[in-house]
Amino acid sequence: MIFVLPDGERRHVEAESGVSLLEAAYLGGIPVEGACGGSMACATCHMIVEDAWFDRLDPPSEEEEEMLDLAEGLTPTSRLGCQIRLSPALDGLVVRVPAHILLD
Repeated sequence: MIFVLPDGERRHVEAESGVSLLEAAYLGGIPVEGACGGSMACATCHMIVEDAWFDRLDPPSEEEEEMLDLAEGLTPTSRLGCQIRLSPALDGLVVRVPAHILLD
């Protein structure tokens, strides 16, 4: 998959099927916050899915939509990184990482 960082850098990350976007970011050395550790109790792993990929994802749950309402910089293709699980169908997925979720 490809993470597009706030400065435009495109970081390619290999991750196994079943891994969440949040976990893939960690594997790729991308310091995203993920304050709740992936338990969907915050919106600090908010990522923006590229338009071409958005419809390939399973729809967000009602709980995820409620959490997304708390996310800074929400867009129509915003999702929580902890709620998207990678699969072969998502090989090449591109997501943008908002600057506000990166740790210093």
